[in-house]
Amino acid sequence: MSAIAEKGSGSGIDIAALRRRLANGRDMWRSLDEIAGTVEFRRFVEAEFPAIAERLPAKPNRRTLLKLMGASLSLAGLAACSRAESIVPYVRQPEILVPGKPVCYATTLSSDGFGIGAIVESHEGRPTKVEGNPDHPASRGATDAVMQAAVLTLFDPDRSRTPLKDGEPASYGDFLKGMAALVSRWTASQGQGGALLLDASTSPTLAAQIDALRAHYPKLKLYRHNPLATSAAGEASRALFGSALTPIHHLDRAEVIFSLDADFLGEGPGRLAYARDFAVRRRVRNPSDRMSRLYAVESTPTITGATADHRLAVKPGGIEAVAAALRATLGGQAEVPSSLVDPTWMTALSKDLAAAGRNALMIPGAHQSAFVHAAALAVNAELGALGNTVEMIEPPDTLQVDGDLTTLCDAVGDGAIDTVVVVSANPLHTAPTGLDAHKAFSSLKLLVHHGLYRDETAFLSHWHVPAAHELESWSDIRAHDGTASLVQPLIAPLYDGKTLHELLAVLGGQFATDPLSLVRQHWAALDDGAWKKALGDGVVPHSAAKPISATMAPELGGLKPAAKAGGGIDIRFVADPWLRDGRFANASWLQELPRPLTKIVWGNAALISPAMAERLKIENGNIVNVEANGADLDAPVWIVPGHPDQTVTLSFGFGRKVGSVAALSEGYNAFRLRRGLEWISTGAAVRPRESSVRIITTQHHQAMEGRAIVRHASLDTFRQNPHFVRKDAPPPTESLYPDWPYSQEAWAMAIDLSACIGCMACVSACQAENNIAPVGPDECERGHEMHWLRVDRYYAGPVDAPDTFFQPVPCMHCEKAPCELVCPVNATVHTHDGLNAQVYNRCIGTRYCSQNCPYKVRRFNFLDHQSFDKDEAGPEQGAHNPNVSVRSRGVMEKCTYCVQRISARRIQAQIENREIADGEVVTACQQACPTQAIIFGDLNRKNAHVVREKSAPQNYALLEELNTRPRTTYLGRISNPNGELARQGEATDG
Repeated sequence: MSAIAEKGSGSGIDIAALRRRLANGRDMWRSLDEIAGTVEFRRFVEAEFPAIAERLPAKPNRRTLLKLMGASLSLAGLAACSRAESIVPYVRQPEILVPGKPVCYATTLSSDGFGIGAIVESHEGRPTKVEGNPDHPASRGATDAVMQAAVLTLFDPDRSRTPLKDGEPASYGDFLKGMAALVSRWTASQGQGGALLLDASTSPTLAAQIDALRAHYPKLKLYRHNPLATSAAGEASRALFGSALTPIHHLDRAEVIFSLDADFLGEGPGRLAYARDFAVRRRVRNPSDRMSRLYAVESTPTITGATADHRLAVKPGGIEAVAAALRATLGGQAEVPSSLVDPTWMTALSKDLAAAGRNALMIPGAHQSAFVHAAALAVNAELGALGNTVEMIEPPDTLQVDGDLTTLCDAVGDGAIDTVVVVSANPLHTAPTGLDAHKAFSSLKLLVHHGLYRDETAFLSHWHVPAAHELESWSDIRAHDGTASLVQPLIAPLYDGKTLHELLAVLGGQFATDPLSLVRQHWAALDDGAWKKALGDGVVPHSAAKPISATMAPELGGLKPAAKAGGGIDIRFVADPWLRDGRFANASWLQELPRPLTKIVWGNAALISPAMAERLKIENGNIVNVEANGADLDAPVWIVPGHPDQTVTLSFGFGRKVGSVAALSEGYNAFRLRRGLEWISTGAAVRPRESSVRIITTQHHQAMEGRAIVRHASLDTFRQNPHFVRKDAPPPTESLYPDWPYSQEAWAMAIDLSACIGCMACVSACQAENNIAPVGPDECERGHEMHWLRVDRYYAGPVDAPDTFFQPVPCMHCEKAPCELVCPVNATVHTHDGLNAQVYNRCIGTRYCSQNCPYKVRRFNFLDHQSFDKDEAGPEQGAHNPNVSVRSRGVMEKCTYCVQRISARRIQAQIENREIADGEVVTACQQACPTQAIIFGDLNRKNAHVVREKSAPQNYALLEELNTRPRTTYLGRISNPNGELARQGEATDG
């Protein structure tokens, strides 16, 4: 769309509000005349149609306005359908482009500076869906919620659309003129007084460009501001091995795993690969199968801890003591340092690790201190695991910098730096407490900002240049294991955004380059064939880092614990799982996606333990004042079972007011309390306020109340009774409903609860695939969220140390579906292949089917959430999957087993005169799942994978006593506790 087309554009004209006024039919022509006479409209004409700006009448009328708006919208539609290289008319249709048939391209998306391989589906040059690249070591074919939202952020109407000079629209040519003057000045002074401020990146091309800039400008300074940086692992390896090395974990080889405050299933650049490897050792189908065991000590609840067989909650300040105690216990020292862990628990853990030997693995949290990382490496070395379950490689990020944001601000204050180019970072939002970045940047002679949005830093800059989205860019990036992969565009830049490489080329004096040539130049060693293969595969072959053997220094290289755990309150800072440091705050899908454990949406809260809430006499939503590091903030509290006492967890990513979606969310900015790049702060104070605010959550019940919802047992119990899920009487089989004959396919799904980690990737993938609209915070508060798939989270046991269970709940597609008989217009029907289908054109919104559904998986769209004119910004039309209808207001929606994918495979099989192969139909939730917990297939194929899963002894149906005979069934969760720590597990119903 053009600058005038949407609210939040540089023109300042609120077209959404105008459309609402026009729709009411009142003052229509007067409204148009008012807008035509504004200064903003004249600026719009000058930016969009400079050739006729001079001939524009002094007082243009509504006819002129409508003409120019129509022309602008037409040009915007043309740009939105362009391909990455050129626009090709259909009279000469490209061979690979068949209308209605998507084309898939391999590319790479970044995650905290590291690459995760993706396969992006494109319809007529318009990317619509992101899947994982099975050939990429960081994704293994899986995705997460942030990757799924890439198509949404691509079409975000709030994206920056034009260069800005001192806040006013300007042309890119004007920007190049300004940069030419800067290049001349830097050339004369060798870069004196200049600085680059970069975000995290492992791009080889970027590193080469930085080297070239440094050679051209020897006095140019390079700084990095990565608010989510974790440097302790590098410090520990330098102390132990003499150089910075990065650990790579092999969980598929591990029999006993100890996670010391490490959320390796939900955090870090290798999380998808680690989740896949972890799940491999957790699948149990027969009593003779083996299973890995996971211990977790953590300072805030995570999905890794929720999956652990044994979990302890410890204050953040006590983690170092746990590491020292474990190392002493394994080493057989007579005096073991005291820690917050029970000695019996520590003894059982050390014995288990020692018995596993080289197949044991200790993983420290990335945010933990260098001492904890060094202790973990020493433990792995003593066990013989170094070189087996953990290997050391050269770090993928080799870029050397002169300092961080604090160092830069000090240099600016001293007058050593007067020009700063900020690339893809937003330091004015993420600056730590005590650092007045606004004051430092305001004193600069020249501040240039490059980013997707006109964010807090862009508002202060002298020049702002729109950045190209990842799906519009040529680049390269390395994965967590060093594997290099290429980033190729799926579409031409919608708003003429520039890549990072183009900006750096301009700073080097190259004003007429294109990003493809810059990246191709770096990979000149690849001939055309190898280059095309790397583009097609998404991976540069043989580029992964090789394991390094190194001699370990004695006594942890002199590293010591930083401090003993105090008796006060600790703060644990975490990055929001979806918004991260706030860069994705304008993505409505991510704002509305429930957090795995709290199920909070559209905001954040200060997480505390039930015991702490009782002492402070506060409840969920009450405001508390948190004071630390000489600063304070007010935040609502949320009580979390299993949270360590005397600890407050604060999350980054919120508190932003720039952007229409970000402004809708509620919450605090935790960066206001953070000192430097610390992740743990001690000595905090918490005081209740006499006020409260709403906290929106999608799940209000936490326990199964004795019902057989998530059926679970220990591995020993499973071996004694493989049919533990059948503790009660078998489900009924007689029914008054008729049976359905299936002459062809009979689709069904099985979900392994032992493998599910609650990461929410399936929910996000379902939303992206099926055009599910976000509804905004107000509708979520009413319980009107539209997700077709939810992941229920339950607690069982004591509130200070509960067991946590996850259960994905799509439509059950019941054989005896209660919803089908009550629909008065036959909108809910049973198909020939066993699906419970919803005919939208028949639905009249009685909602009888929802009332009769015991699983509550149906969603009624009370409002037209897909409307282009609504106040809450939702997914743009460009992100819609054309193979799925967009529902209007007043119809019932639900999971369809991705019937569009079934139909596509059926048509292809009919064309090729064959049956649909097992595994050929993959649902969106199944494809995204990093642990492969979801299996889908045809029950009529005797050897199908889904048939084998359903024949497992622990297979059961949810609420099977109702005799609805769901097509979606579950494999009961099996854990592997240590018998020395807990009584042998008995089969339980929840």
